[in-house]
Amino acid sequence: MAGEGIERVMQYLAKLPGLGPRSARRAALHLLKRREALMLPLADALREAAENIQACGVCGNLDTIEPCEVCRDHRRDDTRICVVEDVADLWALERAAAFNGRYHVLGGLLSALDGVAPEDLNIEPLLVRAGEPEVTEVILAMDATVDGQTTAHYISDRLAGRDVEITRLARGVPVGGELDYLDDGTLAQAMKARRSG
Repeated sequence: MAGEGIERVMQYLAKLPGLGPRSARRAALHLLKRREALMLPLADALREAAENIQACGVCGNLDTIEPCEVCRDHRRDDTRICVVEDVADLWALERAAAFNGRYHVLGGLLSALDGVAPEDLNIEPLLVRAGEPEVTEVILAMDATVDGQTTAHYISDRLAGRDVEITRLARGVPVGGELDYLDDGTLAQAMKARRSG
């Protein structure tokens, strides 16, 4: 049986996404066996991150500088703002090199079931940013879920009447996807979003 200190490490590791109790136990053992090479450097990195990483006051990205590195990049297209639910979505788009404009992290999605209202999200600063003269397009890059679509509709309504184009990510058949394996909603959306080609 593990001691109290080890149990505590396992409990914290088990709170991480994708790690259950068994995976947390294996990770804790791995860290403990490699205390000098892995555990202590990880502890230092976590402490440093906790002390220095903050949310960017402009877009909501996480970084050690204010504004963040993405917002400081003068090579980016200032005319487009891509609105995402979470920092993980921003990082995914950056990793794919799919977008070279500006970002805006909402910090969640509207959800009546979870009690998330518009004032709980980073929506008001988005409306201010979308009103800047250089902004011509706001891209709503929300998940294709009920909450994602509800949030996108709410933001669209709030931006209605402004001199800015509101677009959404295309939905449909993924590259390499076989029609027989796709769900009905994806197929219907792919048919609606078809284009000439």
